[in-house]
Amino acid sequence: MRMLPLTFAAIALYLAAAALLARPVLDGREAPRAAALGVATLAVLAHASEIALAHRGALDLHFFAALSLIACVIAALTLIVNLWRPVAALGVILFPLAAALLAVDVFLAPPTAPLQLDWQIKLHVTLALLSYGLLSIAALLALLLAFQERSLRHHRMPAFLGALPPLTLTETLMFRLIGAGFALLSLTLLSGALFVTNLFDQHLVHKTVLSILAWLVFGVLLLGRWRWGWRGRQAVWLTLAGMAVLILAFFGTKFVLELLLRRSG
Repeated sequence: MRMLPLTFAAIALYLAAAALLARPVLDGREAPRAAALGVATLAVLAHASEIALAHRGALDLHFFAALSLIACVIAALTLIVNLWRPVAALGVILFPLAAALLAVDVFLAPPTAPLQLDWQIKLHVTLALLSYGLLSIAALLALLLAFQERSLRHHRMPAFLGALPPLTLTETLMFRLIGAGFALLSLTLLSGALFVTNLFDQHLVHKTVLSILAWLVFGVLLLGRWRWGWRGRQAVWLTLAGMAVLILAFFGTKFVLELLLRRSG
């Protein structure tokens, strides 16, 4: 049973946090980042509590539920990364997206039952969620990095970009997140090889192949950064390409299996 009070609270708090962070764009005033991040923290707690209570601690990894879960993970990781580097501006995009995906899962998605998973698969899923979350933030930073470079070339810097680190630090942070996400993705693939059986019966072949392809793209990017100092547009495009393949690996295969072919996947 869905926890509607928590749902409404999470949605309202996400939108309030995004509005506070967007203040430089809306009226030119400085964003009250501490207040915004406090509100966002409450939003993530409400979102996570709704998911946990609605499914009684079990994991629902069906398409819309998985979208809501990964949105919660990405929002939480954004807050954690912000303790290390100022990336609060990402919340202007990520927090409304998390609110929208939660609303779709609760109000529009067909009812689904949580999956009964043993601890090995829960470990595999946890690693996958963390790697997906970190690489998603890195991909968003890649987009903003491209936008920062373009704005500098045209001598027009939007106010909200001022909440991000300088260009070189943004790029460094992007690569560190890619490195951490790549390590977790490696562990995800390893745990999948150890714990997941019957790939064909579970319709996981396409997901596995695409995940390995994404792993290769990110691996080549990190190698190029270390060996040849890749940066700028080359790094941005490879980051976005790797993330696009990873999105196809998880949500693309789920969309086809669950919504088009009506199979559980």
